[in-house]
Amino acid sequence: MKMKKLALIIVALTIVASVIVWNPFNPEESGQAWARLEDEEATEQSVEDLADGSNKFALELLSKLSENSEKNIFFSPWSIYTALGMTYEGAKGQTASEISSTLHFPENNDLRRPSFARIQNLLNENKEYTLETANALWAQENYPFLDSYFNTIGDYYGGKVTNLDYAKEPQKACDTINKWVSDKTRGKIENLIKRRMITPLTRLILTNAIYFKGDWVKQFDEDKTQKDDFWIDEEKSVQVPMMSLSGENAKFNYAETEYLKALEMPYKGEEISMLILLPKDRSGLTDLEETIDINRLENIKTQLQEEKVSIKMPKFKFKTKYNLSKILKEMGMPTAFTTDADFSGMNGKKSLFIDFVVHKAFIGVNEKGTEAAAATGVGKKETAIPEEKTFHANHPFLFLIQHEQTGTILFMGEVTNPAE
Repeated sequence: MKMKKLALIIVALTIVASVIVWNPFNPEESGQAWARLEDEEATEQSVEDLADGSNKFALELLSKLSENSEKNIFFSPWSIYTALGMTYEGAKGQTASEISSTLHFPENNDLRRPSFARIQNLLNENKEYTLETANALWAQENYPFLDSYFNTIGDYYGGKVTNLDYAKEPQKACDTINKWVSDKTRGKIENLIKRRMITPLTRLILTNAIYFKGDWVKQFDEDKTQKDDFWIDEEKSVQVPMMSLSGENAKFNYAETEYLKALEMPYKGEEISMLILLPKDRSGLTDLEETIDINRLENIKTQLQEEKVSIKMPKFKFKTKYNLSKILKEMGMPTAFTTDADFSGMNGKKSLFIDFVVHKAFIGVNEKGTEAAAATGVGKKETAIPEEKTFHANHPFLFLIQHEQTGTILFMGEVTNPAE
């Protein structure tokens, strides 16, 4: 008998990173207090292992997104990882095995859930910046999902279930989800779900949103921002606003190898930082994309040490949107997108599969920030000779925004043309 097609739609993430803001942090903007998730069984090692898996996935996904692309790239690997983690909770058999392998999940499943919860709890603590994550499940009303699945998502991921009627009121369902997305991202992400994405066979939509707003510890002077060349390749350049920062107080964690320069710039609170990898050659980004992996990244980070640095980098702001279904299939989890998928952990039957995974993001970087005392990270030392280094990001570069305590890469991207 031919299986009836039932679509499990996964909206992997809706993210907004407003990296440098004009306004100071206001704790009241964060809304309701985060309800702490069940993380008591998590250990320092289990959290490290999960963050390591997420970071491996991040770099592999970056490699896929950059294939045959010359556009700016921006995404949140942690949001995708979390959304697919919620999906994995309902997967069985080969479907689960493929997802686990693609996401580099730690072998101990009993520690994976509380480790997810621990990282979520740490990210949602109110600090000197705004960083919030949120999960939600949008279920077809009266569809027999298992209580055990929804309970797991609620306990370890903080996902709240809302019932909608996709068959009879698809536009209302679409509007409800989009309002949640807009609210969670301060209006930066609008109309994530299109009406055409919802069909009478839609049974579940999962959403994950992450929002970040932080001030540089050491700010750029707006008066020093000037138009300058940003070299898209060896021969072509565009004029863009280039920010500048130098002087006795411009001390940052810095490293230099034969092929690239690395600069770490902390945000106020010094628990979140941006790490920029700048190839020395104008056309070196492609080589960096092809060679960067978790081991090389960690090696670069261990070489960081405090230096006086003369910095020039462009202001940039752009939006991205990706349908990740094809990429995730190529990365090793094809079964989840076919009628052979086994998500019986959600409803007790093998009748669900992933219809699509969509990702939309926004990032804006400019001069503003709040000055604070700088502190050197653990294992990082000051050089004996205070020679000023130069870090002029006037050609394509890679950047990531990371959570210092866990090492989790929250956001990642490439700037190939800040004028776009």
